[in-house]
Amino acid sequence: MPNPNAAAPSSRLADEEDDAAPPSIKNSRLVDRHYFDSRIVMVTGEINHTMAERVCVNLFALAQAGNDPITMIISSPGGHVESGDMIHDMIKFIKPRVRVLGSGWVASAGALIYIAADKKDRYILPNTRFLLHAPSGGVGGKVTDIGIQAKEMMLMRERLNKLFAEATGQPLKKIEKDTDRDFWLSGREAIDYGLATHMITSMSELK
Repeated sequence: MPNPNAAAPSSRLADEEDDAAPPSIKNSRLVDRHYFDSRIVMVTGEINHTMAERVCVNLFALAQAGNDPITMIISSPGGHVESGDMIHDMIKFIKPRVRVLGSGWVASAGALIYIAADKKDRYILPNTRFLLHAPSGGVGGKVTDIGIQAKEMMLMRERLNKLFAEATGQPLKKIEKDTDRDFWLSGREAIDYGLATHMITSMSELK
């Protein structure tokens, strides 16, 4: 009769690999396990396709592991809008509740990711700053291509402004005016604007 307390073959193999690994690898694996168990996802640095893929893989893995809340820490200068869209949509797509915590700066596509969380789940640390602005990008090529690109940029701008209006409760016209140029907000200003909700100083304050 099989022993119900015996480790599964895959688990025993992982333990054997850990035993045989050098100390630096063991430490790295231990950190990875604790990181996964903490149900925290980091969004740091430039937002691009590679980063969006990594973040979404983490979200799916944590969603598969259980329905407890996931905490996403965001500190980013922004980047590729469609990569930000990918993370934004996945936050809403998975079953577990996702809390976002702004740290440092939450700019451009980083702010797009931030507002994917329900308003009650938007947290910031005291020194966080936000930057909202219209999407920008170079256009080039044939005249017809330039026209197509310019039209797509306008459609993207309209879509993002609507998302921020819905997320903050601000009138669409105000969002359009504010984001026409770089629009910086301190943490307290972001709360007053409806972008963030809770300013906290410790993990114990996450609800």
